[in-house]
Amino acid sequence: MSTRFTNKGIPMVESHALSLVLGTARLNDLITRYLSMQLQAMGYQCTSPSILGFLSRLECGVNHASDIARNLGVSRQMVAKTVRELCQAGYLEQVDGQGRQKDILFTITGEQLIADARQVLARLDQLLIDALGEKTIPGTLGKLNRIQHVIIQLVDT
Repeated sequence: MSTRFTNKGIPMVESHALSLVLGTARLNDLITRYLSMQLQAMGYQCTSPSILGFLSRLECGVNHASDIARNLGVSRQMVAKTVRELCQAGYLEQVDGQGRQKDILFTITGEQLIADARQVLARLDQLLIDALGEKTIPGTLGKLNRIQHVIIQLVDT
């Protein structure tokens, strides 16, 4: 097994798991940046990769800041700030919910943004299939799902 050494001479073992983490993070960054550029070209100005990452975690129905914060692992204050930005951009709205809790909903413009994002991603699917072959993407997704299942088993035990 190959190793590298730090500047202090400490051996660093190569790891496929680390390569998976770094590779999938890089792929996520590239796809999100591509999506952001395409949506901005379509006129959606407030669609940075971080905003798209935030929006992708929302349900099409009712959302609540506390659930979003828990799912993203961030503070409710950060969620509130981002929701305010997205309300000002016209993608989300807040309406009175139960008690003091506000319901966070997509506006029609927000729903159209998500629909257009999915169209851009469907076109990207076709570009990838053309470049890599018809079975490569589904096969890769199947392998990633199996890897995820193994890791879930380790985390949940």
